Amino acid sequence: MPFVTTADDTQIYYKDWGEGRPVLLSHGWPLNSDSWEAQQLFLAENGYRAIAHDRRGHGRSTQSWTGNEMDTYADDLAAVIEALDLHDVTLVGFSTGGGEVTRYIGRHGTARVAQVVLVAAVPPLMVRTEDNPGGVPVGVFDGIRAGSVADRSQLYRDLADGPFFGLNRPGASVSQGVRDAFWRQGLQAGHRNAYESIAAFSATDFRADLDAFDVPTLVIHGDDDQVVPFEVGGKASAARIKGATLLVYPGAPHGITDTHKQQLSEDLLSFLRSLP
Repeated sequence: MPFVTTADDTQIYYKDWGEGRPVLLSHGWPLNSDSWEAQQLFLAENGYRAIAHDRRGHGRSTQSWTGNEMDTYADDLAAVIEALDLHDVTLVGFSTGGGEVTRYIGRHGTARVAQVVLVAAVPPLMVRTEDNPGGVPVGVFDGIRAGSVADRSQLYRDLADGPFFGLNRPGASVSQGVRDAFWRQGLQAGHRNAYESIAAFSATDFRADLDAFDVPTLVIHGDDDQVVPFEVGGKASAARIKGATLLVYPGAPHGITDTHKQQLSEDLLSFLRSLP
């Protein structure tokens, strides 16, 4: 299997499909690059080099004891970009992956980046603070941490059967296979890695990183997202990024890489083709 080795000898697994201008897909918590398989296949079949990696501690990458926070996630992403010598790359980040992409730009700039897409992403800042009064109460994340310690397997079942795909809404329908894939990917992540990543996605302040965006940016978010609420995530990010385009999926939940996979794939392709 292909890996990139980081400065602290962590092995980052990646999949590299197709040929053409590169697109790098960054996944959500507690998933891995398999969660992008529909979009990765679609983009590779439509003339792009589609790359997806497993964040440290997730999927097939090293379950490192340290570095389970956004600065290191961003530096790992830089290691992948540099090892594969990517230029004019479009960075696409879903949920926690949107934070990873955003922090990458804050720390490493856009010299190699042509476009950015944030999909149901965690920036600017999820948790409620004095200067972020519309955020999600910290008790919500404390509950996820408690569930992770008490019964991580059941926590992932409950997320997949409830808010992640919007299955607690009337009329919602997602196959058992999709829910099982969420659970399987979640349990591939290391226990400590996934636990510490809860703080990384919920309490990292990305506002200064968003101010550094200087390339075309597309923000996509469902307005019934119960994991990263639209007002906290996509709406706030799009308002902060200069010139960003906001696409709202009416009634869509958090897990739109599955629930709206064809629409999302086509919107990504349209945005890629908008670049001269």
